[in-house]
Amino acid sequence: MKISICNKSVMDSLADPDISFDQDGICNYFYQYKEKAKLRLFNQEENRGMLTAIVQKIKESGKGKEYDCIIGVSGGVDSTYLAYKVKELGLRPLAIHFDNGWNSELAVKNIENTLKKLEIDLFTYVIDWPEFRSLQLAFLRSSTPDGEIPTDHAIFALFFKIAAEKGIKYIINGNNFETESVMPLTWSYGHIDWKYINWINTRFGTDKLRTYPTISPLKYGWYTFGRGIRIISLLNYMTYNKVEAMEILKTKLDWKYYGGKHYESIYTRFYQGYILPQKFGIDKRKAHLSSLIFAGQMTREQALAELQQPTYPEELLKEDRIFVLKKLGLSEAEFEQIMK
Repeated sequence: MKISICNKSVMDSLADPDISFDQDGICNYFYQYKEKAKLRLFNQEENRGMLTAIVQKIKESGKGKEYDCIIGVSGGVDSTYLAYKVKELGLRPLAIHFDNGWNSELAVKNIENTLKKLEIDLFTYVIDWPEFRSLQLAFLRSSTPDGEIPTDHAIFALFFKIAAEKGIKYIINGNNFETESVMPLTWSYGHIDWKYINWINTRFGTDKLRTYPTISPLKYGWYTFGRGIRIISLLNYMTYNKVEAMEILKTKLDWKYYGGKHYESIYTRFYQGYILPQKFGIDKRKAHLSSLIFAGQMTREQALAELQQPTYPEELLKEDRIFVLKKLGLSEAEFEQIMK
């Protein structure tokens, strides 16, 4: 099969069969970035003014309350840098960590170091493992490429639930347009679609989801319009360079890098580094690196060179494979059947 690759990025027809190219070999993602950038990217002066206004609103909404916002922490670069900046801006966040049973030791240490140094309170939600195991296995057996929706959905639902309980009006996430602008819909879609998630578990799972945090479009509407809870992507209103951010975190917070985007989770590392490329031909690095190219934080040549590196160090892959299969209760034969 002939593989076509974009002349501006590293997205190709293997990663996304729905990709399209113009006569110059430039893919649709480049033009989508340019269009969205007109609405989402501003000059430094405009960003500074909008950031000041947003921070003031958040502070006013939190008067008389213990916290004025919620942030999520995973030990990764985005959430850690967000915690650092939120504190620098004088906000009073409650940090929430969703423990789905897959934390790496390094991620846990990063969270501990960060919150201790920044003096931020932490609430950790520990998922019911049998339920969550059922749901993760269900997504694996369903052969859809969006196997991390179970975690993403629960985090989203949990943040709104806690915000409503504590009267907090703002959830600040670590999303950033410039570094996350490329993501094919066919890779992962339906994070808020509880009906879809529940159906996958009913069809392919083993346990009912009795305690799993959920949110529907209707409930989301109630949280946002009824309770006035807003999600703010604060990193969009400031300069956010991944490499520079990591250096700051290493220096200021004793933070340590974990080897890849979202690789602070062992399951994410195994899913993105092995299952997606082997089963679906999806290498998420192509989307992440293309975003950085469009943002001017990396050259196409640097991205191509990085893609020549294996998605997984061989020894670590062996360790993770044994660990993941054992934790999920899968035999080698069962896992190979899933992969086929």
